Amino acid sequence: MFNKKKQPPIKSLIAQGSRIAGNIFFSEGLRIDGEVSGDVQADTGQPSLLVISEMARIEGAVTADHIILNGTVRGPVHARQLLELQPKSRIEGDVHYAALEMHLGALIAGQLCPLLEGEEKPALKLAANNP
Repeated sequence: MFNKKKQPPIKSLIAQGSRIAGNIFFSEGLRIDGEVSGDVQADTGQPSLLVISEMARIEGAVTADHIILNGTVRGPVHARQLLELQPKSRIEGDVHYAALEMHLGALIAGQLCPLLEGEEKPALKLAANNP
C-alpha cells in the first residue's frame, strides 16, 4: 500500500560509534546507526523516512511519516503513516501509528495506539481532484 509512493532519499546518517546529545530535526530521510539522547523529529511539510538500524539506540521521542526500526528506542514512537518493526527492534514507550508491520521477534513495552481519523494522519488526496 505505501510502497507505491517513492520513498524520500536518505540524505543524513548518524554513523555507528557516533553519540549525539540533543534533539534532532530532519527533512526527507535519516538513517541512525549510532546513539542519540534526545528527540528525533521529521518535518511535517514533506514526506519523511527514518531508518533506525539494529546498532542504534535512541533515548527520546521519535516522530516521522515512515519509520523502519530494528534498534532500540526508549521513548514514544509516532509514525504518521507506517511503522515497520524488524525482528531486533525494541521499544520502551507508547507506539502511535497509522499502519503497523511487526516482524517476529520485535518487542514493545508500552501501549499500541492507532491514529484515529483527524489525528496526525496525512490528508487523503484523490486522483480525480487533480487537474
